[in-house]
Amino acid sequence: MGSSETKHPFDQDLSLTRIAPLRFKGNVTDNWSINGVPNGGYLMALLAHAMLQESAKKDTLVVTANYLHRCEIGEADLVVKNIACSRRFDRWQAVLSQEKRERVRALGTFIQRSDAVTERRYEASPPEVADLEACVAVPALPRFTFFNQMDVRLDPACAGWLGGELTDRLEQKGWIRFKEPRPYDMISALLIADAFPPPVLAVYGMVAWVPTIELTVNVRNLPTTPWLKCSFRTRYIDDEILEEDGEVWDGNGELVALSRQVAQVRRLKA
Repeated sequence: MGSSETKHPFDQDLSLTRIAPLRFKGNVTDNWSINGVPNGGYLMALLAHAMLQESAKKDTLVVTANYLHRCEIGEADLVVKNIACSRRFDRWQAVLSQEKRERVRALGTFIQRSDAVTERRYEASPPEVADLEACVAVPALPRFTFFNQMDVRLDPACAGWLGGELTDRLEQKGWIRFKEPRPYDMISALLIADAFPPPVLAVYGMVAWVPTIELTVNVRNLPTTPWLKCSFRTRYIDDEILEEDGEVWDGNGELVALSRQVAQVRRLKA
């Protein structure tokens, strides 16, 4: 990758220093924040990056993260542990702590992919999304630094909340890419799976906070196009708890990743 001066911002912000076997120091930066809080996909990528430093298999299959306490901008301790290893799968656990308090715990399953595809069956197609030129860019705001890094374009059908016009469908869909070009890898798919505004915004408008409780990302294929097509849908909200199912596809109709998120929704008080 070269010196730190030549690294892409995403790679720079995933940098780790090994301080002992299975132990690393990292830095949670302010470059990937949503309303001042580090984005969950970025934190998942940081944890997966730590696990990949030790895993014998270097392709990400699935990562699940539990967000126990809010992360802060600043130094972080990461500890990884092997759980099980077989011929095909290598399974790891990673814990991110700050100020001696565990903030995020993740489980990762890693494989070594081959170029030969033995079986493929899809009973779903890429989502119908408006052409890129017709979509609405999510603006970069001072405390929403994530959108300084990622170019997110929302389908007009679900972008009305940006101007105060709401819909009756809990969905966000559109296109995404890195603003500063970077080749996609399995780690970047984790980031992208948590990159869109929550679907509840389309119906409720700007809510105070939609903190993630648990996020699982299943990575299938590497994209072959710079723009990726995404759809995120919530179908059920009970007692302020919601689910969010996501799909990430590339422009050639290749499935990149699937996600499932459980989160809490806290609406603004009148």
